[in-house]
Amino acid sequence: MPLILFNKPFDVMCQFSAHPARKTLADFLQIPDIYPAGRLDADSEGLVLLTDDGRLQHDISHPEHKQPKTYLCQVEGQPNAAILKKLSAPLDLGDFVTQPCRAKQIQTPEWMWPRTPPIRQRLNVPTSWLAITVTEGKNRQVRRMTAAVGLPTLCLVRIAIGPLSLETHPLLPGEWCEVSASSLK
Repeated sequence: MPLILFNKPFDVMCQFSAHPARKTLADFLQIPDIYPAGRLDADSEGLVLLTDDGRLQHDISHPEHKQPKTYLCQVEGQPNAAILKKLSAPLDLGDFVTQPCRAKQIQTPEWMWPRTPPIRQRLNVPTSWLAITVTEGKNRQVRRMTAAVGLPTLCLVRIAIGPLSLETHPLLPGEWCEVSASSLK
């Protein structure tokens, strides 16, 4: 089966089984026997890959394969060079130390869809956008990393897994498309 690229909306559980209070993948994808290769928290949005091929699912999500994952983060505050350097280096989060990553400040993405509900804005606190690429995927890792350097995350959108990206496959939240599994190489 081809690989499914899905733009998971905010507040959707990354599972097919029913949830008592939130929508799940089953509300958007009616393709039998597919499973997510990795997860996104309900309060994160963006690219999720799904397949019915167990080996491909393993190859995408297993840490030893190190598919880089790129996130766009809207954070409270303005980073400087020292903060970006600290964010990019191994960062001790208490229960683990992150691998080095790429982190840079970017302009507000013009193609980004509006979030529902809207992101909290405080008039006296500036926000900025970061692009962060990690090769690991621990629970809430990017949010914990930005908080550890004093830039709490307001919005987190995964835009790429390996070579597959929402920039090259533009999908609005809740939309999906099929691609060849060879696209991952």
